[in-house]
Order: sequence, then structure tokens, then C-alpha cells
Amino acid sequence: MSHPPLPALHDREGTSVPSSLPPIIDAHVHVFPDSIFKPIRRWFDAFAWPIRYRLSSPEVLNFLLSRGVSHVVALQYAHKPGIARHLNSYMAELCSTFNGQVSGMATIFPGEDNSAEILKHALASGLKGVKLHAHVQCFDMNGRDMDVIYEVCASENKPLVIHAGREPKSPAYKCDPHILCSAEKLESVIRNFPNLRVCVPHLGADEFLAYKNLIENYENLWLDTTMVLAEYLPIPNPVQLDEMRPDRILYGSDFPNIPYAWDRELRWFTRSTLSDDLLERILAKNAQTFYTREKSEPSLSR
Repeated sequence: MSHPPLPALHDREGTSVPSSLPPIIDAHVHVFPDSIFKPIRRWFDAFAWPIRYRLSSPEVLNFLLSRGVSHVVALQYAHKPGIARHLNSYMAELCSTFNGQVSGMATIFPGEDNSAEILKHALASGLKGVKLHAHVQCFDMNGRDMDVIYEVCASENKPLVIHAGREPKSPAYKCDPHILCSAEKLESVIRNFPNLRVCVPHLGADEFLAYKNLIENYENLWLDTTMVLAEYLPIPNPVQLDEMRPDRILYGSDFPNIPYAWDRELRWFTRSTLSDDLLERILAKNAQTFYTREKSEPSLSR
């Protein structure tokens, strides 16, 4: 994707979750303080695609919940050292205002001082796990700085969501994700930390087949569908959801950082030939298992 920004899609949006779908946990939603959201949107405008929904974080969450999404997993990432404590406090406070309908993830800048203490404090405040983004934070997932993060998540029984796929790539990143990221590198992590639950977004784009094989062979790896089902990114996907391990795929929207209607991928599910059981798993049950290791109703406590 090292090319000019992609266009906006002016597709029609629905007013609610399609009635034919089962309960939905959106496992990939971004929230930030306004002071960080604004430069992120400027970056997307210049180098990725125009963001359609320019909302504050409370508005982001209210938007989805008011339209029938049962539960939201809110993600963030620290783009530089020294801001993780603030972001984690912001997330915990934000989640506390939504009566258990939002689960927030902590973050850390890999290699910053006191990483273990920062993360343990964030998890003790009620955050559900940790989110990292290799393209933005420019870390080597097999580097020494990462071990403390993996160890805290494993010891605290909290999952890690890590954008470890190579795409989307942009020359505006300070590092080359095709060098830093690979399914082989991620396999080393899940093999060396078997008690660490990991989710890789975007079905591992663009190494779809490699990640399909990994979830078949490792019990501690999940993938989410974010943006892959929208038929928007110019990345060929040779993998069909009904051919993948059914208990390891989570639905995520990437809302609000999308250039098309909020329910575009949900409408894809209504047109699919996926079985009712597979829809229930992908749209809610697998997220419940990933975050709590319990198969129960699609609601997550903060």
C-alpha cells in the first residue's frame, strides 16, 4: 500500500445493526484523547484514507452502542514513550462511564522505563489487556524490550492485541513494517510464551495463509477481521472465513478510523453463507473466550 491515499466511499449506512445478525461484540474500536485523535486524523488524510467518522471518544462508543452493538473493546496505542500512564488512566475513566458495555485495553511504548509497573497498574485499574501497533511504535516483536510486556500479560492472564501483520504499509511510517513484521516472527512469540493469548488484527494481512496455518497449530493465537471484509483495501485475500478455524476469528470494525459506512462489514455478514453457529462465534463468542476464557453471554466487565 505504498501509494497515495485511498478514496472515501460514500456508501449508505444503516441506522442499526442488521436484525438478522446475532449479538455483536466489536473487538476493534479506537479511542484516544482529542489531542491525539486530531493528529491521527491528519496523518490518515495525508497517507492512508479520509476518516469518515470524526467523533470524540465518548461519541465513538455511544455511536456503536446506540445502534445495537452489544459490547465494544476499545483500543489505543502509545506512539512515544512517556504517555502510556496518561492514556491508560484516560481509558479506565472512559470505560467506567459505560456501565460494563465497554472493555478498554492498556498500552505501553516498548522499551520505556518502568514498563512492567505501568502495565500492572493499568491492568489493576480494570483494563482488560494490552494493545500494541508495530507499524507506529516500530518495535521488533522478538526484541528484548518486548519480553517484559509478554511476561506481564501472561502472568496477569491478560491478552495482547498486536498489529503484527505487514499491511497496510505506508512510506509515512518511521519504519518498514515488511521488515519488522512477519508471521514467522509472531510464531516465535506464541511458541516462546505459550501462556500468552495473542490476537493479530486484519487476519494477519497480507500473510493470510501463514496466519491461517498458525491458528490451526497454536492454542494461544486469534485473529480479527478488521477491514478485510470491507472489500476496500487493495490486498488480495485468498482465505475464506468458513475455511478457517472457527473458534479463533473475532469481528472488529476499526471504527471510527474507516473511510466507509460503520456497518459495511456487518452487512457483508448478512450476505454471507456462514452458518448461524459460525456467525455467533465470530460476532461475539470468540471475543468472549479470548478476553475471559469463558464461554458465556456476550458481555464483558471492564
